[in-house]
Amino acid sequence: MKYRKLGKTGLNVSEISLGTWQVGGGWGGSFDGKSAEKILNAAIDNGVNFLDTADVYDAGMSEAAVGKLLKSRSEDVFVATKCGRQINPHVNEGYTPAALRAYVEASLKNMQLETLDLIQLHCPPTEVFRRGEIFELFDRLKDEGKIRNMGVSVEKVMEGELAIQYSNVTTVQIIFNMFRQKPSETFFKMAKAKNVGIIARVPLASGMLSGKMTMNRKFDENDHRHFNREGKAFDKGETFSGVDFEKGLTAVEELKEIFSGVEPLAKWALRWILMFDEVSTVIPGASRESQVIDNINAAELPNLSTEQMTAVKSVYEKYIKADVHQLW
Repeated sequence: MKYRKLGKTGLNVSEISLGTWQVGGGWGGSFDGKSAEKILNAAIDNGVNFLDTADVYDAGMSEAAVGKLLKSRSEDVFVATKCGRQINPHVNEGYTPAALRAYVEASLKNMQLETLDLIQLHCPPTEVFRRGEIFELFDRLKDEGKIRNMGVSVEKVMEGELAIQYSNVTTVQIIFNMFRQKPSETFFKMAKAKNVGIIARVPLASGMLSGKMTMNRKFDENDHRHFNREGKAFDKGETFSGVDFEKGLTAVEELKEIFSGVEPLAKWALRWILMFDEVSTVIPGASRESQVIDNINAAELPNLSTEQMTAVKSVYEKYIKADVHQLW
């Protein structure tokens, strides 16, 4: 495993880490603590030292599983969680320092920790990024020893640009993959100039970039890939990166031709992200141990050639860009 600096946090984190949205259950499945334990331990056994969770993942059970793991391991494992998505309705007015403080304290209790390595605002409404009092809260929480670092998870590039104007924002978590290339145009350079770490999420476009899906694929009714394609529950960009399912599969077939060979497209999709030096870590999810290992092994693939990078961009511009670029 190779490690990269996570911006001004100063932490050296595994370039392939683990996102825990579907750990222990998969989208639509019930939470399975034993499965979660196996997945999490497989990650640490293979050099992962950064875990990303959230208080809303499986109603707090994901956080609890991460906390249990930390007590069972001797390695230095850095944990990032998120707060704010419990606000209902999820609107700007619901974001108050008191509410966010309560969420942070609940996460500490849930994971049985005294201090959080990284707390992130969890894709709040755009207006929240213009409210200084929200960001000031995290300075107070740091002074109190409850957090070490503060970051944000964003839907839009513009929100990331707003966030990094605050000096205490150490990381930005953003959707970045072969189907969502906009962050690399200017935002990555802006973040690097301010020494802000980039956490790339949804790297496989909800599994579409695995190369294994077909038009006949059926999803559980509780899986966001079934119910959220038009953004009925949350931002549709979180589901298949906002890409039309049929069009995305057509683009995937061309990507598979670019990367024909023994290794699956999923690994090349992760390796493509690591070609961008500004990215600190990529956080693919996993619903079984074998996926964890496959994801980690993607980092061992050779660098993509200039021709391959150009070809990926051409596929994006041909099929995807017109539908997603201006939205996020």
